[in-house]
Amino acid sequence: MPRSLRKPRVSQLPLASPAQYRKRRSPRHGFGVYALTPIKRGTRVIEYTGELISHAEGERRYPTAPDYHEDPEHTYLLQLDDDRVIDANIGGNDARFINHSCVPNCEPMPAGDHMWIVSVRNIRVGEELAYDYAIELDEPHTPARKKRFPCRCGARMCRGSLLKPKHQALSPLVLAARRAWECC
Repeated sequence: MPRSLRKPRVSQLPLASPAQYRKRRSPRHGFGVYALTPIKRGTRVIEYTGELISHAEGERRYPTAPDYHEDPEHTYLLQLDDDRVIDANIGGNDARFINHSCVPNCEPMPAGDHMWIVSVRNIRVGEELAYDYAIELDEPHTPARKKRFPCRCGARMCRGSLLKPKHQALSPLVLAARRAWECC
């Protein structure tokens, strides 16, 4: 494919300035990250940093209890690829405070050994940055398990849980972003 027709890589997208966002208390959950200036669609807002570890090491560090209860307040793991996760408890930055929304304005997008939080639409001043955690358990998503992962995003289309229904597609904005920008 001619270079001029190639999709831009995530690593080539414009990078936001740290002056464009700030961590502060969130009504959704603990802290959140908010836009201080407008952020355009297709901007690498912030890199999700931390220690790069295997899935097995992540499970060793933060085991799921036999009743499948997890403590998301203290677990900042983000999947980079099929083999690795980023543990933001070690060397993490403010990206770990970006909360979930069922109607996201951002999406984590990998670029090599890095994970960028990319805006999937224009973000207004004062708006909380959020992406869909889209957690899928290997086990059935029973009502009891859904209650262990409550959603507080407040969106009209809120599904009530951080768990993504197993056969539901991602948000159209997220799918469009993934098609528009090559990952890696």
